[in-house]
Amino acid sequence: MDPTPAVDPDAEVVADPVEPVIPGGGADLARRRFFRQFAGELFQSAATVVGAAQALQRVSAEAAGAILDPGTLAVEEPPAIVLPSAPTGFRTPFRESPGVLHIIDQRRLPDAIEEYDAHSAAEVAYAIREMIIRGAPAIGQAAAIGMALTAARLRTTRPYARRATLRGAAQALSAARPTAINLRWAVDRVMARYVEVGDLSEDGDAIAEAMRAEADTIVFETTEDHGRLAAFGLAILEQPSEGPLRVLTHCNTGPLGCGQFGTALGVVQAAHHAERDLHVWVGETRPYLQGARLTTWELAQAGVPHTLIPDVAAGHLMARGEVDVVIVGADRIAANGDTANKVGSYSLAVLADRHGIPFYVAAPLSSVDPEAPGGDAIPIEERKANEVLYLRGQRIAPPDTAVRNPAFDVTPGDLITAIITDEGVLRAPYPASLAAAVERRAARRAVAPTFDALHVPDASGVA
Repeated sequence: MDPTPAVDPDAEVVADPVEPVIPGGGADLARRRFFRQFAGELFQSAATVVGAAQALQRVSAEAAGAILDPGTLAVEEPPAIVLPSAPTGFRTPFRESPGVLHIIDQRRLPDAIEEYDAHSAAEVAYAIREMIIRGAPAIGQAAAIGMALTAARLRTTRPYARRATLRGAAQALSAARPTAINLRWAVDRVMARYVEVGDLSEDGDAIAEAMRAEADTIVFETTEDHGRLAAFGLAILEQPSEGPLRVLTHCNTGPLGCGQFGTALGVVQAAHHAERDLHVWVGETRPYLQGARLTTWELAQAGVPHTLIPDVAAGHLMARGEVDVVIVGADRIAANGDTANKVGSYSLAVLADRHGIPFYVAAPLSSVDPEAPGGDAIPIEERKANEVLYLRGQRIAPPDTAVRNPAFDVTPGDLITAIITDEGVLRAPYPASLAAAVERRAARRAVAPTFDALHVPDASGVA
């Protein structure tokens, strides 16, 4: 008899078979476990902050109840939505209603479209850790909104308690996925607005409004940046004299993983809308199958011709001359151009170099980490062994098999043909081209309309 505990065969993502993580499965037990886990994490991380010990002592029972009410953590299993049979276009990974961030549960795709409702930074951090939402730009935006939601709930909280809670929430979010720089970048921006207002200010309304405005600005800028990136990427795609342009991509870089247009798939989307003749080879992206589950679904919904391939078939197709260009995304780009992306990207870059195929990285400048001089300075997340040991609830390896599960690898800059950004197509030497692009973006934003310019007052004069 198999000694391994049973795993829910319907679970989209395989977590620990003893403790499935899908919200709604075993609602009471899962809710209590989630509450204990997050509460312990939040207050442990907050205790490391200077002055947090004093702040935690001053947290009132009312504040604690408002922030960490286990009732707010309950996630009911929503009914599955029947997927359309005809293309309907790309979908963004989240939407908002007052006080709630509705996140598409990407673990359930392509079988069903279901939403996880997040009311705070705590619940957004959970969603990021458990891959309910994924993709560097998308999790950065979600994290910013999560911080704003928590700030709104802290409007009447005492200043020291508010500071401890916000700092703890920021640390929990930043640690949820350590490789993606967009996550820390977004959290740092929202927290900087908080400090600007005054981290011990009595005016909770002003703090909440400032943090909300920064989160909205991040989403606004991301939309603009990805649109610009897609246009620059389209301009450099060379159409073959005969037949479609054959693009090989890896992981998932469409709106589900990036927010609005997407990055690598944003370029594909732009080409499709421009009625370019193209075909996309989709690597399945083991072990989490983002390509097989998500990219194929997105391309099908957009009506883009595509074919799913095993990751290990990429070299075969390249050797046969069936790949014209490789385009991938990025979770972090070092100052010298070394790029961390979903594991398997480095192998594709080596194969592309061997066969003389352009290898492009498509990423906004918010993915650049100027503090990382090279790829060796980029932290690489190692994920759960069960993502390798199990496939959709079915164990595929002997029990107790040792596993290494790095979620990312680093492609050296000298294997990257160019980096497609919101400030143009950058080429080596990357230290100079990346630095110059960052300066151009700062100059552009200094004179461009901001998110505030889109606020239109209603009849009462309130924007």
